[in-house]
Amino acid sequence: MAEVLTQHGLEIAIVVALIGLAAAGALFGFVRSSSPGNERMREVAAAIEAGAKAYLNRQVMTISVIAAIITLAIVFFYPKDHEPMEVAAGFLVGAICSLGAGYAGMRVAVMANVRTAFGATESENRAMRIAFNGGAVTGLLVVGLGLLSVSAFYYVTRNATSLIGLALG
Repeated sequence: MAEVLTQHGLEIAIVVALIGLAAAGALFGFVRSSSPGNERMREVAAAIEAGAKAYLNRQVMTISVIAAIITLAIVFFYPKDHEPMEVAAGFLVGAICSLGAGYAGMRVAVMANVRTAFGATESENRAMRIAFNGGAVTGLLVVGLGLLSVSAFYYVTRNATSLIGLALG
């Protein structure tokens, strides 16, 4: 068993990451299929969603500019004997995965809020399931994307130094 893990650890990590992302997708489907409540609840949720979208769009723009600056800094100032292009590519992959997980997590949290509130009108158990599953989506996205990006990036580059950029992103 240890030999299989040693020889195929990267492939196993990629498969486990994909399973985690699939589980996040299934939990997202559960949250999304839950009722968003009555008309007034949907109105309040729409206002919260509009504010969250504005915040997320601003965050994406700001982080994109900062990521571009850091990427250029890595390309021009990272020691040339440590593959600065691979480190910069790793940084971009890490930044995109971080931003994607944060963006999706915020969207799911906003979606889950109104559904949890309406679920509470049915039962405490229903509300807890929706809230827990909504939070689990974000957790699984962060872990799944982290594991997938690290293992897939290393699988492609075979350069442990380039993982520095990925971790920074």
